[in-house]
Amino acid sequence: MDPKIKSACETCEHFNANGLKRMGVQTDNVDFVVALAGNPNTGKSTVFNALTGLRQHTGNWPGKTVTRAEGGFEYNDQKYKLVDLPGTYSLLSTSDDEQAARDFILFGKPNVTVIVADANRLERNLNLVLQILEITDKAVLCLNLMDEAERNDISIDVRTLARDLGIPVVPTSARYNKGIPDLIQTISGIANGTIECKPHRIKNVPSNVESAVKKLAEKVKEAFPNIPNSRWIAFRLLEGDTQIINALKKGEFV
Repeated sequence: MDPKIKSACETCEHFNANGLKRMGVQTDNVDFVVALAGNPNTGKSTVFNALTGLRQHTGNWPGKTVTRAEGGFEYNDQKYKLVDLPGTYSLLSTSDDEQAARDFILFGKPNVTVIVADANRLERNLNLVLQILEITDKAVLCLNLMDEAERNDISIDVRTLARDLGIPVVPTSARYNKGIPDLIQTISGIANGTIECKPHRIKNVPSNVESAVKKLAEKVKEAFPNIPNSRWIAFRLLEGDTQIINALKKGEFV
């Protein structure tokens, strides 16, 4: 066996013995819900399988032909349901994939959102990362395919990236289970509140737009006091986003 693969397997086995149990399709009575988001071709499915095992429950998102996959894992006596969101490049378009991903992060209110990015194409992936951070303040960036990045002589300053984004960044090579223990510990920390995220938010907004967004966000917050992303919703309302307008009318933010 390749020494690198053997080392990764030994690390994973040691970690499994200290609290990780893959639950597969057994996702009843969970303590936390985790959303798994990312661009296509980032190894997101491999991350999903590394966390939950090969067994998963699949179906369609309500009213759509887009596939929905769910699985679970147990860590330190707490159960986590993992929902694999459709691979998308943006949350701002109107495709079924993008709507399903956006709606779950917004209305499903996952306890943690794991954003999987390709370490070889980080700049391209950051567009989606920043959009998700406008919606939720509980997220971790899973910097996947680090083994390929190393072969391509790509070096990433993980600490600086985490500081700039305001969220934890965990480098992984999911196909070898490398970094998966750190990812699970980080998910647990965010879910339980021991890791605090202060995500990057857009700041260079024209004063007239900023004033309108602030006033509208306050109104949204008054109507839906438990929502954590009234500012993002205000932006979408100003842009005439029909999905968000309809959600407000139906009371889906409650």
